[in-house]
Amino acid sequence: MDDGKPSGPRTKWWSRPSTDRPAGPEDGAAGTGVADASGTAPAGPGGTAGTTAGERLPHTTPDGDYTPAPPAAAPPPAADRGTPAPAEPAPPAAEPHVHRAQPLHAPDEYSTPPYGGPGPWAPAPPVQRPVATPAHGTPVPPPYAGTDGHGTAAPPVAAAPAQGGQEHHTDPWPPPHTVAQQPPVPQPPGQIPQQTSQWMRYDPWGAPRQPLSHPGPGQGVDDVRPRKARRGTVLVGAALLALLAGGIGGGVGAYVERNGGLTTVELPQSGRDAGGRAPDSVAGIAASALPGVVTLHVNGSAESGTGTGFVLDDRGHILTNNHVVAPAGSNGDITVTFSGGESAAAEIVGKDSGYDLAVVKVTGVSGLTPLPLGNSDNVRVGDPVVAIGAPFDLSNTVTSGIISAKERPITAGGEKGDGTDVSYVDALQTDAPINPGNSGGPLVDAEARVIGINSAIRAADSGSGLDGGQSGSIGLGFAIPINQGKRVAEELISTGKATHPVIGVTLDMEFTGDGAKVGGKAAGGASAVTEGGPADDAGIRSGDIITEVEGQRVHSGEELIVKIRAHRPGDRLGLVLTRGGKELSMTLTLGSASGT
Repeated sequence: MDDGKPSGPRTKWWSRPSTDRPAGPEDGAAGTGVADASGTAPAGPGGTAGTTAGERLPHTTPDGDYTPAPPAAAPPPAADRGTPAPAEPAPPAAEPHVHRAQPLHAPDEYSTPPYGGPGPWAPAPPVQRPVATPAHGTPVPPPYAGTDGHGTAAPPVAAAPAQGGQEHHTDPWPPPHTVAQQPPVPQPPGQIPQQTSQWMRYDPWGAPRQPLSHPGPGQGVDDVRPRKARRGTVLVGAALLALLAGGIGGGVGAYVERNGGLTTVELPQSGRDAGGRAPDSVAGIAASALPGVVTLHVNGSAESGTGTGFVLDDRGHILTNNHVVAPAGSNGDITVTFSGGESAAAEIVGKDSGYDLAVVKVTGVSGLTPLPLGNSDNVRVGDPVVAIGAPFDLSNTVTSGIISAKERPITAGGEKGDGTDVSYVDALQTDAPINPGNSGGPLVDAEARVIGINSAIRAADSGSGLDGGQSGSIGLGFAIPINQGKRVAEELISTGKATHPVIGVTLDMEFTGDGAKVGGKAAGGASAVTEGGPADDAGIRSGDIITEVEGQRVHSGEELIVKIRAHRPGDRLGLVLTRGGKELSMTLTLGSASGT
């Protein structure tokens, strides 16, 4: 706020003075108006000239603003240039008519310093009003007094002559606090004294004993050129050093590339072990079972295929799947390759499509290693198993897993369309990876005993066979239990044919309800219940629905066939059936039928 003060713009003490205007009388004797005989003003506290307490400076306004003073006449030149003329005290200056200079910029409507008073939103900065300058300027601290900051005497600054004794300043800024003028220094003949700015020579606000600043390139110009020369030398040296280092590095790299390194590299490695493995480990099981596993290559007149088998006895009998040897037909070729790489021709001994099992025999081969047979009734879900075969003709492939489920009823085959090639298996399910080519191979337990014959997989598509057209394993593999495989193999070796257990009924395979329904009529119009057969003797009639076999639920006709073929002919079975909404229980003895 500017209440009670002139509203026009005025210079402030923080305005930077011009460095090229002539010095005014306030630079000299305008402080106290009295100088001592030596030409210096009495010093106040701190070694600088000042005013007494409560005394107002001559050139300040009542509110404390600093105003310029009229210039004083310059001292007359000395008579002898070699002898400095004594400074004469300036007479007291009369109070001049105050003429306010116009600032270079228009007044700031926001009153922002340094163009106006502080704004109302921010307090004015703490200020210290400057004291009056003594008659001969502010003394320079020793060792720089009377020098230009480099130890040489500073040339005098010529004062502008006063014209008419009174002159109004037109400079908008207040006069600077200049350094006191020194007596003129003698100059060599022919040398013109240089006009320099005292403001650029001395910083009154700097730290004590600070060297005076050098304003221009007058001194030290010659010192820059040697630095440039030295810089160029350093750059050249650095370039040469880089070239030398690159050459050495390139030579070392070429040597290392051509000679494999400066030294021979030897990595640490463990020594050879004895090669023994625990018998129940996968490696131990594989080592024990692999010599008895073979790969079969079958070539027929229309198709060919690859499968797996395993040795049953030392006479050369090999058990495999029926669908593996089926492409050979009646006059095809079958070649058996053993795990050691030996090969031999084989011939079919017997096969059965209903069980999907076949037996082939090799002759003239010695040193056979039959695999021991386990008991599939002892298998429990979760038992570890190992599958061995030739997936995609990759012989002696070993995979491992567990038993995932038991008594899983599956059907495979059916490509002929008449049902004669459909196999019904009450299978063991495993997650050991099985792929096309594993068919007929052994599924062994932890003691390397055969508990199943790998026969089918559930692929990503709807297929379940293990022919070459199926996709890879998804962890759903199925094996014929070895108990069933052993009985069928014995019959095939003994007679060339296998027998199937039967109950003597014709089933309605189109029934969609729960259970297996006995049909109304058989082929040719005969009764669906064979007269004098096991079902007729037990009292089963047409239209009865069988729901359980030996305490296990039956949900379809296929499941009933699978459950029955899991037994031998002559076995007694307990059945549960419904007739007219009533549940009945009965027992029958399985009959026998010749297989195909």
